[in-house]
Amino acid sequence: MTVDPSRPIAVRILGTGDYLPARQVTSDSFDQRWGKPAGWTLRHAGVRVRHYAGAEEPASLMGERAARAALAAAQLEPGQVDCVISACSVMEQAIPCSAALLHARLGLQGSGLAAFDVNATCLSFVAALDLAACAIAAGRYRRVLIVSSEIASVGLNGEDMDTAPLFGDGAAAVVLAADSGDSGSQLLAAHLETYSEGIEHCRVRAGGTRLRLEHGIDALRAGSLFEMNGRATYRLAAAKLPGFLQRLLDKAGVELQQLQRIVPHQASAKALRHLQAALRLAPDTLVNVIGERGNQMAASIPGALHRAIADGRIVRGDLIALVGSGAGLAFGGAVLRY
Repeated sequence: MTVDPSRPIAVRILGTGDYLPARQVTSDSFDQRWGKPAGWTLRHAGVRVRHYAGAEEPASLMGERAARAALAAAQLEPGQVDCVISACSVMEQAIPCSAALLHARLGLQGSGLAAFDVNATCLSFVAALDLAACAIAAGRYRRVLIVSSEIASVGLNGEDMDTAPLFGDGAAAVVLAADSGDSGSQLLAAHLETYSEGIEHCRVRAGGTRLRLEHGIDALRAGSLFEMNGRATYRLAAAKLPGFLQRLLDKAGVELQQLQRIVPHQASAKALRHLQAALRLAPDTLVNVIGERGNQMAASIPGALHRAIADGRIVRGDLIALVGSGAGLAFGGAVLRY
């Protein structure tokens, strides 16, 4: 069966769920650590509170909790999906893939049910959604569980005032299924672009084969911390995002004004303000949850989507867009009829 990329795909989000670690870290604690006036970190980062996972909350456990919540919303058991996709920026361990760890936590041992990872850094969920929808359209699967679970806190440099207070941990999940077309639920378009001139703007150099034990513990430790050139990232994103967004909308055959909600990657409060102003959006169009969660990397978009659905800000029939950027530098988005 051939899938026509110009045609909408009849798929439906059956359920969503999320998980936030128990430990809450307020911006006041950063003010105290750095000797700043009360309220400085909140004004600087735009994040009031973020959640940090403890040693007893590995990424696979957080993913399981979010997955079970999404499955419950869809009125399904784990064995009733055909595929599990882990869509994360950073794996829990190098081998096996994070999806296999999640598969086991969901009690799917012995089932043979497919499980694999998709990694497009902060755009992993969007990439996984696109792949899952295409696989459903091709008849490969009927229902797919997509889970993004991130522990950003382990890679933060506690003395970096730009990045340390920006990120938070958490997980979010979505159950995607084939739709008859009668309900109107569709993926109208998905689009990804990469501009690799930005590969050094946001990075974690360790964790793969680039930095090794033979390079020494100090090199591994330094390479394990997140590095970001915020100014260069912002400049490249500001230059490329408007054109990318227009190409996404053109593929979907919709105008910006037709969208009921835009669910963006919660990159930073500054980035969200820029997006709001650049697109001249009505105040309630953009789903903004960064103040209570921080940047949760790949879990940001599905987490914000879940929150908007749970709060009634997105209802059946709404035309919505998921939009974001990721290290690389990459841009990704999807337009759906929910």
